[in-house]
Amino acid sequence: MFVCNLIKTFYVTFWIVYRHIPNQYKQNMKSNKKTGRFVGLLFLLIFATGIAVYQFLQGPVLFSDDFLTTTSEKSNEIIISTLLLFLSGITSVVIAAILFPIFKKYSITLAFLYLAFTILSFVAISIDNFSVLSMLELSNEYTKNRTDNSNILNSLSNVFYKKHWWTHYLSLLISCFPVFILYYSLYVSKIVPKIISIFGIVAVILMFIQIIFSIMGNSISMNMLLPIALIQLIFPLWLIIKGFNFSTIEGDEDNS
Repeated sequence: MFVCNLIKTFYVTFWIVYRHIPNQYKQNMKSNKKTGRFVGLLFLLIFATGIAVYQFLQGPVLFSDDFLTTTSEKSNEIIISTLLLFLSGITSVVIAAILFPIFKKYSITLAFLYLAFTILSFVAISIDNFSVLSMLELSNEYTKNRTDNSNILNSLSNVFYKKHWWTHYLSLLISCFPVFILYYSLYVSKIVPKIISIFGIVAVILMFIQIIFSIMGNSISMNMLLPIALIQLIFPLWLIIKGFNFSTIEGDEDNS
C-alpha cells in the first residue's frame, strides 16, 4: 500500500515529461524508474534498521558498563536486533543483485566487486550477530547463577565484551568497502547526480578513517560519521523521488 501511494504521489509530476518521450524508450524508462524507487526503499529500510539497532536496541545495552545484567533484561530487544541486522544484510545483497546488470553496462569489475563486498559484509554482520547472542547467553547465565559462579562469569564478561567490540568494529570497517564501490559505481555510471556520488565517496572515506583510528585506540571524532549518515538518508530519498537517470543507460546502449 505504501509503495502504491508513493507512486501515485509522483505520477502526475512525471506524466508531462513522460508523454514527450519517444515510444521506444518508454518501457525502459518505466522499468528504470521503478527499479530506482524500489532500490531507494530498500536502502531507506537498511538506514532505518541501522538507526533502530545501534541507537536504541543494541548500542545502549551491549556497550554499557553493566551489560552483564542489562543484556538479560533486554533479551527480546537483543534478539529482535540480531534478526533485523540479518535481514538488513540480506537486503544489501538483494540490492547488489538488482544493481548488478546496471553497473555491468559500465564496468563488469565494479559490478562483481560490489556484489562480492556486499556478501562479505553480510558474513561480517552474521559473525557480529553470533557475538551478540553469545553475550546474551553469558548474561542469562549470570542472572541465573549470580552467587555460584559470579567471579568466573565476571572474568568472562571482559572477554566477551572485547570480542563483540572487535566483531562490531570490524563489521563496520568491512561495510565501508561495498559502500565505497557503490558510490564510485554511481559516479562512473552517472545514473544519479555527481554531487550525490562524490559526497558519498568522501563520506565513506571519512567513516573508514574514523573506524581505523577507533580500532587503534585514537578516535578522532564521532562527527566524522555524520556525513555518511546524511548521504545514506539523502540518497534513498533521491531514488524514491527521481529514480535512476535512464537517459545515460539508453544513450550508452545506442552508442554501443
